Amino acid sequence: MFDVIEIEKALYSYIPDGAVYEKKLTQSMQYSLEAGGKRIRPLLTLEFAKLCGAEPQKALPFACAVEMIHTYSLIHDDLPCMDNDDMRRGKPSNHKVFGEDTALLAGDALQSLAFETMTLDSTVNSVGAEVACKCVNILSNFCGTLGMVGGQVIDLEYENKKASLDIITEMDKKKTGGLIKAACMMGCVVGNAGKAEIKAAERYAENIGLAFQIVDDILDVVSTEQELGKPIGSDVENNKSNYVTELGIEECKKLVDKLTNEAIESLSVFNGDSSALSELALKLASRKK
Repeated sequence: MFDVIEIEKALYSYIPDGAVYEKKLTQSMQYSLEAGGKRIRPLLTLEFAKLCGAEPQKALPFACAVEMIHTYSLIHDDLPCMDNDDMRRGKPSNHKVFGEDTALLAGDALQSLAFETMTLDSTVNSVGAEVACKCVNILSNFCGTLGMVGGQVIDLEYENKKASLDIITEMDKKKTGGLIKAACMMGCVVGNAGKAEIKAAERYAENIGLAFQIVDDILDVVSTEQELGKPIGSDVENNKSNYVTELGIEECKKLVDKLTNEAIESLSVFNGDSSALSELALKLASRKK
């Protein structure tokens, strides 16, 4: 598995340098990027690129881009008009430090920076225009109307409403799974993988994405705010349906195991060493925060 520090150095290097009048904005962007997290999405991009025979360094701009999109989504999720959360990763949410207006704009700026990063001359010269264009298409698709943003809309629509398991699954495939799919598929594209490999990466991503969200739902019930670094019990407070409310904790644990096994099985399509991706799937399934 790749060194997270290398990913973070690359991430911070893309923040616009020399901003004067925009300094508060760039500080706000940096604040949330530096908040840490597991860096799962960029790691997935790099691992799938390596699995498909590419030099991981070539995939680094795309790995950074997906993390920028993820970070922007967290900033916006925490806003009062969304989840209204005051803490994120053990620190005050962006809007609690910089104000709602700057937090909103920091999210917007990170979104545009992601696509700028993927289309820089240095990126295009490294991977070629066709690969860069395919990656832009994948990320924009999975973070937009029928992806992450669409999933958030479903989430908002079903606050204080009963949602069926089918609706919950559809929401989570988009809201949580969308960026994970983009991360995995972009790594394959950088590695010039075929359709079968890209489809297998998408299946892997969908399974670990759903498993990840189910574990989140479990931890929201059994963990503490100190352990998670963010508020717990928010779904109960907002009267939201989730996997735990619909299936119970024990059934949820069984489903996480099933999804994780299916994710690992999907890797059999690849010829390279997929052990790191198998280990990551297992690690995410057993995480405590």
